[in-house]
Amino acid sequence: MKDQACKPCGEGTYSLGTGVRFDEWDDLPHGFANIATNLEIDYSFTDPVENCNMSTWVPRGDYIASNTDECTATLMYAVNLKQSGTVSFEYIYPDSSIIFEFYVQNDQCQPTVEESRWMRTTERGWELHSVELSRGNNVLYWRTTAFSVSSKSPKPVLTRLLYKWAEPKICSEDLPNAVKLPPSGIKMMCPPCNPGFFKTNSSTCELCPYGTYSNGSGCINCPVGTEPVLGFEYKWWNTLPANMETTVLSGISFEYKGMAGWEVAGDHIYTVAGASDNDFMILTLVVPGFSPLQSVTEDSENKEIARITFVFETICSVNCELYFMVGLNSRTNTPVETWTGSKGKQSYTYKIEKNATMSFTWAFQRTVSHDAGRKYTNDVAKLYSINVTNVIDGVASYCRLCALESSGSSCTSCPPGHYINKSSGGCHPCAAYTYLKAHQPYGNQACIPCGPGTKSNKIHSLCYNNCHFSVSSEGRTLEYDFSALANSTSFLKGPSFTSKGRKYFHHFNISLCGNQGRKMATCTDNVTDIRILGQDSEYSKSTSSYVCQSVIVPSDVMGYKTVVSSQPVSLADRFVGVTTESTLDNITSLADHFPTPSTGLPDVIFFYRSNDVTQTCSVGRATAIRVRCDPLKSKYGALSLPRKCPEGTCDGCTFHFLWETVAACPLCSEDDYHAIISACIGGIQRTTYIWRKPKLCTGGVPLPEQKVSICKTMDFWLKVGISAGTCAAVLLMVMTCYFWKKNQKLEYKYSKLVMNASAKDSELPAADSCAIMEGEDAEDDLIFTSKNSLFGKIKAFTSKRTSDGFDSVPLKTSSGTTDMDL
Repeated sequence: MKDQACKPCGEGTYSLGTGVRFDEWDDLPHGFANIATNLEIDYSFTDPVENCNMSTWVPRGDYIASNTDECTATLMYAVNLKQSGTVSFEYIYPDSSIIFEFYVQNDQCQPTVEESRWMRTTERGWELHSVELSRGNNVLYWRTTAFSVSSKSPKPVLTRLLYKWAEPKICSEDLPNAVKLPPSGIKMMCPPCNPGFFKTNSSTCELCPYGTYSNGSGCINCPVGTEPVLGFEYKWWNTLPANMETTVLSGISFEYKGMAGWEVAGDHIYTVAGASDNDFMILTLVVPGFSPLQSVTEDSENKEIARITFVFETICSVNCELYFMVGLNSRTNTPVETWTGSKGKQSYTYKIEKNATMSFTWAFQRTVSHDAGRKYTNDVAKLYSINVTNVIDGVASYCRLCALESSGSSCTSCPPGHYINKSSGGCHPCAAYTYLKAHQPYGNQACIPCGPGTKSNKIHSLCYNNCHFSVSSEGRTLEYDFSALANSTSFLKGPSFTSKGRKYFHHFNISLCGNQGRKMATCTDNVTDIRILGQDSEYSKSTSSYVCQSVIVPSDVMGYKTVVSSQPVSLADRFVGVTTESTLDNITSLADHFPTPSTGLPDVIFFYRSNDVTQTCSVGRATAIRVRCDPLKSKYGALSLPRKCPEGTCDGCTFHFLWETVAACPLCSEDDYHAIISACIGGIQRTTYIWRKPKLCTGGVPLPEQKVSICKTMDFWLKVGISAGTCAAVLLMVMTCYFWKKNQKLEYKYSKLVMNASAKDSELPAADSCAIMEGEDAEDDLIFTSKNSLFGKIKAFTSKRTSDGFDSVPLKTSSGTTDMDL
């Protein structure tokens, strides 16, 4: 701060930057306020209202703990932010009998709107919770209020407690040491209402009107710029809700026995003892319909319109079973999940994809044995909470931000692919290569980047691959076109056999890429259509995804005229990305699952995730498809499963496939062929292009056609060379003769010139002619020429002038004995 500049911390030190952290709670840190209040009013009952002065948050060293009594304890912290930021804290909240809420107020003391201010109970220890903070003053509130269903102190709203024997009564109160029924009429505090309800003067819970929300104590109007989030959240079980019913179904005759199978117990609902241990204890919740967001209804691929989440527990001494079933239009109940044996307290979520009247059924059976009697009455199933979202005519436990109309007074829906700006309330489109988090479209952080090799569709509801991919490998760029694999492809694995020897197959349907992200792979359960003839196929279960699995039973096994398809399961609902790396988004496709590729080209791996969360797969299923180039395979190629995992999965959660096809080879380029130039034959030369071996490409650049060019053979050029050499030799000889002849004439003229010059110097008259005297021989003529060769002539010519500057001319006398030099 002294230099007004940001500098890195020294070695061995760290800094939170502009943040602050509290992790030591020996005392209440500076800036925190601790307040305890009693929201109850004394209505002149016998006992005084409890004093809450000591019911505050208590520092416990490395954490701070709230109260556990029926007072309201509030922990506050005020902070002024120069820019927007976040607050994060870890909490543990296992007791649902305590209401725990966290919220933030701004400068105007208005609470900010988050997805929920009511903290959910933790099922797996400590959990992290983060909330965004706006610029300016922010006051953070942590508030707890406990409710006890067995409190001895009178409360403002009381009810008389009535005890009765559970039906059917399977005990005798007349036996020795038998427990007697407690006396009825004792007054005790009414348990709180469920979120979205308020308590009337008659101690009943009524729905809060639209535009308000409630934590169960009173209805509060939603702030301006927000709208209520409708649904049903049941966490207090004082009475069975009006849209739920319970009964008992015989496990032998499958007849209803007209008795209750589940009983309420304050903070949970549990199964009672039935007529026998193999009875089904039935609990059914009916929802009339749903009201999803407009952006969800316009997205044909995002079929989730609502979801149901419940927390349950089973305590069993034998192999009991808890079934969760879903029915459409209050008809066919289809099991979607089954739990066997004792299961600790855990949560399960089911996504709803059809807007219709839905029924959700929980059925608990202690044992499948047909033995009469009740040996396992202590085996029990418990439901702690049930939460259904987007319910028509539902209630709200919180309000969320909404887009405002131009007038700024009422809410409106944003177009698909648009998020809500928190400060202005306007709608803004998501950036390219991002998709919108449809159920939380607040702020630009709701636009999530697409994975590698993918792009967003037009309405930014999902990311997909358009069947094209490129990657750099060994100094070159490989381009892929998987368009031939875009259509749905079926793969049948098997056969497998049941314990009784019946044959069945695992059927996989794959929609690899393209189609604007539409899920083209469909797996159907046609058992309903076969058993209930004439019924609308609407009641048969089908699954559409990128990859799905079903069980196929041949027609000759079951005796039906058609193949039986059952148990459809989605393995890929969301496209994660395409890459040549073996790991993406914590999904690993191990190379040793399949044989090593012989081509040397990298495998292209498509990664997907499924939305289905099961008891084994807490984060849903995942799928990895290796697409491998094999020039010897056809366009559709061959699909195979891992050698070590013949069912396609080694852990039940991640499925692996290998797709070998020529369509997975990279597009051909100029690097994939070379030219062969033929010899010149008959004046014609041919250039032929052939693919390099082995050919590891498809499509792309076509192989160039053969080129033909005119050429000259070696014989022709040899003849031309000989002719040219001969012509050059003849020309050289002619030129030599010409210059030799010309040199002779020059020599003669020069000699004559020299003789004339000598005669002038000695003043002797020059003879006009030489005549042969009588008695002389012609051989005595003065000879000016020489018999030397051409080389000798040239040498003699250069040596005729002496060193004194005079020329030397040889003269020959008639006798030929004496030479005289002049």
